[in-house]
Amino acid sequence: MRFTKKVLKNGLRVITVPMKDNPTATVLVLVEAGSKYETKKINGLSHFLEHMCFKGTIKRPKAIDISKELDALGSQYNAFTAQEYTGYYAKSDARHFSQIFDVISDIYLNSTFPEIEMQKEKGVIIEEINMYEDMPNRHVQDLMMQLLYGNQPAGWNITGQKKNILNMKRDDFVKYKRMHYLPEATVIIVAGQITEKNVLKEVNKVFAKIPRGMKAKKLKTKEIQRKPEILVSFKKTDQTHFVLGVRSYDLFDKKNAVLSVLAGILGGGMSSRLFQKLREEMGVGYYVRAYNDAYTDHGFLQISAGVDNKRINEVVEAVLLECKKLKNQKISKEELNKVKEFLVGNMKLSLESSDDIAGFYGLQELLKHEIKEIREKANEIKKVTVNQVQILANHIFKNNRLNLALIGPSKSKMKFLKILRF
Repeated sequence: MRFTKKVLKNGLRVITVPMKDNPTATVLVLVEAGSKYETKKINGLSHFLEHMCFKGTIKRPKAIDISKELDALGSQYNAFTAQEYTGYYAKSDARHFSQIFDVISDIYLNSTFPEIEMQKEKGVIIEEINMYEDMPNRHVQDLMMQLLYGNQPAGWNITGQKKNILNMKRDDFVKYKRMHYLPEATVIIVAGQITEKNVLKEVNKVFAKIPRGMKAKKLKTKEIQRKPEILVSFKKTDQTHFVLGVRSYDLFDKKNAVLSVLAGILGGGMSSRLFQKLREEMGVGYYVRAYNDAYTDHGFLQISAGVDNKRINEVVEAVLLECKKLKNQKISKEELNKVKEFLVGNMKLSLESSDDIAGFYGLQELLKHEIKEIREKANEIKKVTVNQVQILANHIFKNNRLNLALIGPSKSKMKFLKILRF
């Protein structure tokens, strides 16, 4: 799939991905603003700001003006906040491209942050925090980040703390947006049945004259670990949800393709080793996953599952044993080829729609300032060897990289410390 990239004089990057056989168009605006750009006092502001951008603009004064217009176009739309970026998007029939572009750009550039809406939205966000805390399979991910990175931005919750949310003022939003929502930190991606000429026409109309600024940077993440670490959160649940994580590598590391294959061997698909072990053989849980979670300056490979409370020790031991096998025994070429085909096939299946394509190209450009086509990424996976998988397993499956976070009816971490080692 071919794409084009244009950089405006103010530094704003525009990615156009024509999809002539796709009847839709997606407009996605990504900006380098997320929880890693916050201080402890304003932790949660990036996410709160994303909410507030839908509460009214100069042109569309009320939230209903925005949602009603997009709904009338049959559009799907939303926004999202992560540690290193925030995104705003709308997807519709391609003939409505100009209209959804106008709405998304208006939201991004001209939000007014009405005081009365801000006060109401505080309640919404607090309930969002409550919702995630009531979902142990989701909340355990937050605990893993806290365990790995502690009291630094990488270890903080993206939604923030409730006391922070309640204390936030309109001036906080205005100041933060001025520091981060700048053209040189922004990528606009349009994918679907569109042309670069029409995309650039709309972009230049709205974005070309916006001046550069002094973009605030994020702190570099520090990683210090000397022994296995555990974080246990007591909750009366019918299952214990856990994440077992080992420190790995950042987004730029050349070993990421090997990491993808290693994770696929452990938890990619229903024929993966851990799915077969935990679900088919032991019958202890419904889901198990493994994947590498990579950021611009750190990363970790994680294995997650929800299992029978009474058998959590047994499960952790079984997971560790499967990791050890990858260190001590070479996988067969047959298994390697199966996992490669699984990864490449699923990557292609995940990129059938215009919004998925927009995210695929946009996040690469925003975070890495380079874009690899689907074919290039597939070739990197296909080149992974049996020896590379074993060498990598021996590099990352070490006690001083090993972490376990869990939520369930366990009150002590001592019983896990006895078994948590490779």
